[in-house]
Amino acid sequence: MGWCRVTIRRLGFAYNPTIDDAVDLAERAAGWCRMRGIDQWTAPAGETAQLVEELPSTDALVVLGGDGTFLRAAMAVAEVDVPILGINLGKVGFLSKAEADGLEPVLEQLSAGSWDVQERMALTGAVLPAGRPAGEPFTALNDIVVARGSLARVVHLDVSIDSTHLASFIADGLVISSPTGSTGYSFSAGGPILDPHSRNLVVTPIAGYLSALRSIVVSPSQVVRCRVVDAHEALVSIDGREDRRIEVGDVVEVRALERPIRFVEPHGAQPFWDLLRTKVQLLPS
Repeated sequence: MGWCRVTIRRLGFAYNPTIDDAVDLAERAAGWCRMRGIDQWTAPAGETAQLVEELPSTDALVVLGGDGTFLRAAMAVAEVDVPILGINLGKVGFLSKAEADGLEPVLEQLSAGSWDVQERMALTGAVLPAGRPAGEPFTALNDIVVARGSLARVVHLDVSIDSTHLASFIADGLVISSPTGSTGYSFSAGGPILDPHSRNLVVTPIAGYLSALRSIVVSPSQVVRCRVVDAHEALVSIDGREDRRIEVGDVVEVRALERPIRFVEPHGAQPFWDLLRTKVQLLPS
């Protein structure tokens, strides 16, 4: 798709600064690079501006942490097209390709060119306010959620696909997920799991009241719009890392991001469906 794997000369390491093991792993990774003459840098995964500044001269970004850390770091590679690789330090780690004890072997694979790139579709969204200035668009790798606030009161949402009205939901909210995010909140709400390399949007209501419509899958060329008809308090959540308050009358518009996010796939990595079976066994029952 117009991208060629390059010789690794400079690596970036994004880590979770609140996890001691992640800080230690970042130091281990930096030491590994120094021993092999590979330039490197480290930064907290949430410091998007710092990551974006470093990425143009970086050949790959390695994320040290769980899925939340990966989602924060992914916002930087959504801006600067650099392949990303996750090293899991969390509980499940659907987005990672190696565990912490496999750091050095997977870095060896990177430096040896023993890896490919797999493209993942991300989402772009915007809030179209009722009578207020429009906000800046935002990007999500997993999902964009329109939901009730902290009070246990349902929201009334009108949902459309392009110009077609789909349904009105009285529910806890609505999840619009990418294929990568289909194993997350959408799945918990009853949505299907998609192959992560497909290009579709999954639209899933959360605890819909008297709703016969559970979840649908739409094409990447279509736009999903969710209007808040009534709510005591409502918000839009972006990958679970950022919440923004929205008002009655606001419309949250979501579509496929045109450029994919590129994942590093080390040769011999566990196939997705095998990984899914393994990870599901780790989830609390």
